[in-house]
Amino acid sequence: MSSNAKAFSMKQPSSPSFLEKIKPHAELAAALFSGVLILSGWLLQKQNSELAIPLFILAFVIGGYAKAKEGIEETIENKELNVEMLMVFAAIGSAIIGYWTEGAILIFIFAVSGALETYTMNKSQKEISSLMDLQPEEATLLDGDEERRVNVSELSIGDKILVKPGERIPSDGSIIKGQTTIDEAAITGESFPVSKSLKEDVFAGTVNITGSVVVEITKASDETLFQKIIQLVQSAQSEKSPSQLFIERFEGTYVKIVLLAVLLMMFVPHLVLDWSWKETFYRAMILLVVASPCALVASIMPATLSAISNGARHGILFKGGAHLENLSNLKAIAFDKTGTLTKGKPEVTDVVVRDGLNADEVLETAASIESHSNHPLAQAIVNHVKDGGAVLKQPESIEDVSGWGVKAVLNGKEWKIGKAEFVGKEEADAFSEGAAAKLANEGKTIVYVANADGIAAILALKDTVRDITLKALDLLKKQDIYTIMLTGDSEATAKAIAAEAHVDQYVAECLPDMKVDELKKLKNRFASVAMVGDGINDAPALATANVGIAMGEGTDVALETADVVLMKNDLTRIAEAISISKRMNRIVKQNVIFSISVIMLLIASNFLQFLDLPFGVIGHEGSTILVILNSLRLLR
Repeated sequence: MSSNAKAFSMKQPSSPSFLEKIKPHAELAAALFSGVLILSGWLLQKQNSELAIPLFILAFVIGGYAKAKEGIEETIENKELNVEMLMVFAAIGSAIIGYWTEGAILIFIFAVSGALETYTMNKSQKEISSLMDLQPEEATLLDGDEERRVNVSELSIGDKILVKPGERIPSDGSIIKGQTTIDEAAITGESFPVSKSLKEDVFAGTVNITGSVVVEITKASDETLFQKIIQLVQSAQSEKSPSQLFIERFEGTYVKIVLLAVLLMMFVPHLVLDWSWKETFYRAMILLVVASPCALVASIMPATLSAISNGARHGILFKGGAHLENLSNLKAIAFDKTGTLTKGKPEVTDVVVRDGLNADEVLETAASIESHSNHPLAQAIVNHVKDGGAVLKQPESIEDVSGWGVKAVLNGKEWKIGKAEFVGKEEADAFSEGAAAKLANEGKTIVYVANADGIAAILALKDTVRDITLKALDLLKKQDIYTIMLTGDSEATAKAIAAEAHVDQYVAECLPDMKVDELKKLKNRFASVAMVGDGINDAPALATANVGIAMGEGTDVALETADVVLMKNDLTRIAEAISISKRMNRIVKQNVIFSISVIMLLIASNFLQFLDLPFGVIGHEGSTILVILNSLRLLR
């Protein structure tokens, strides 16, 4: 973990100041204000007002400050000119030959695109802060018979801490006293809390639900599995895409060629072709204007914004043009199970009752007892019975046996509800000709209900596949996309859900770092891979994938880490997003080819002295307008 991240994890979150809130928007506001100045200057210029040029100069300074500063700093650092500097030179060149409006517009277009890029990058950093909110700041350290609250950073391997019900576990460790049920959704994504007893491992960031336990620390606070999630997100986000690396390499070459051509244009025609110095400088300035990448910038940004707007109308939030581009290249998509392919909540799927008993009466009894528990399985049973219209009763007594189940007396009869070992392992296995084993092989969780006469019933619960899942996967298969399910659930559960959801492949018992490893393997196999998830545990995989896709109802961390968000949790929108991406890439290619062709034509015409500055500006700006109009077709 980096020192900065480590230091941040020790600080209490504080509310951002007003300046911190507006800072991410400052560059965009400056760009838009420069646009207002350009419009005002243009109107005043029409009236031959002397105020026009001062307004244009202000537009240059305000709109171009951020990109000019960035260009100068990168030039000094890399010892190489870049496109930012070329745009500045082109704008100044336009002003030198008297075309203030054109120069200012060049600055404005480049400033807006840069501002949007900066805003998106600032926005994408919030998931680290969201993760930190789940990291406990303090722990209860046991020092002999004494308890004292200490900062998590003070814990050492071998220390013993007390974790009470409702508290988050502050560091990775092993239980040495007590037993409990722990919600590990933040780490594994499993929909069901897991029972933990002596010598079983627990992880930082997970929630202790039922009993108090004493945990022996096995890892330092900066080496926990939870901290690994943060490190993986940071690492994956710092990696540059192949397209970005190519553009950075191309940028220096493009600038050098253009500036060299302008420099030669300022002298060679005078010395070789006997042009006048005035004509030579005039042609050099025209070259600087028509060779500027304004049309190329307009080839991509309007198309990207149009595609983003189209997606937003259909419940698809794209976080940037790079992700839109990558979608069209996808060959495989990995899905988290819980809350993505499935509903994320257990439901009663099967009820097997002992011969001679009334199923409705047994269910009402079980629900009446379970209504006193906040365990997700208990609540699922209660909801199932209430949906049937039953009225629950009040037990005479109830006892929670942590980690095993519950005992209760209802209408003078004693009942037990819980695990097989709690009601009798051998009898549980033999009940109804081994029905429990068959249901467990289908990936279902079994709850046993017993009375004085033995096991009365078994209830099978399962996180069921969402109705939209099959339709969504069928649409993806029509686009020749391979589908994989990655889940922290057991092999039996994963196998059953995979078969029901029709995915091509599944990997069970995946912790966050294992999901990242699987994504890397898939990237080696398919080159371009997406990850779809909704939980904190999915964040590293979402960041590692070429495209991360989050469910709109997912955690804040998943939403901030992902590149694409399905606002209405509709998986069928993934296929639609891919179609939008393919359309956008086709239009971008058309625009790029057209704009480059126009630039080459203008450059050739200028050199042959066929082109005057007004026609050069018309050709240059006209090509920009045409590619923008072509891009607007993506709004449909």
